Amino acid sequence: MPATELLQSLPPRVAAGCRVLVLGSMPGAASLAQAQYYAHPRNRFWPLMSALCGFPAGLDYAQRLAALQQAGVGLWDVIGQCHRRGSLDADIVPGSEIANALPSLWRAHPDLRAIAFNGGKAAQAFARHFPQGLPDGVDALALPSTSPANASYSFERLRIAWEPLRAYLR
Repeated sequence: MPATELLQSLPPRVAAGCRVLVLGSMPGAASLAQAQYYAHPRNRFWPLMSALCGFPAGLDYAQRLAALQQAGVGLWDVIGQCHRRGSLDADIVPGSEIANALPSLWRAHPDLRAIAFNGGKAAQAFARHFPQGLPDGVDALALPSTSPANASYSFERLRIAWEPLRAYLR
């Protein structure tokens, strides 16, 4: 069995006026190596957000982040640290998770209206670490993962499932 590694998530990418916070579980190996959210070339997050937010798909990473923030979308993860073998959520060592300080983040962003969980593991980790739930007036959107590991969802099926996010965009 491969050794586990203590991993640290990426910093939040949340601007003033954030209305939607997209939470993943823990970035994969490609994202951590490049210090970029959703960096795996087959992850469908960026093409999906391009379609939903109306920015060109070919933008570089900094421009995509800026376009998301302009649309009122922020990015972070539920898990701040964990031990993991490999890159998959299923490889996270049980009991090794330390959650990010999400309540501090949403207190600092009073315009927040929705938390969108990118995949079941993110929603499950949130429920486990934050049993008090979300603050009043903030909706939870449990969405299918954009990961290439979620091969049962075509891009079009993902787009339809993520469509409710539009109601919260600027």
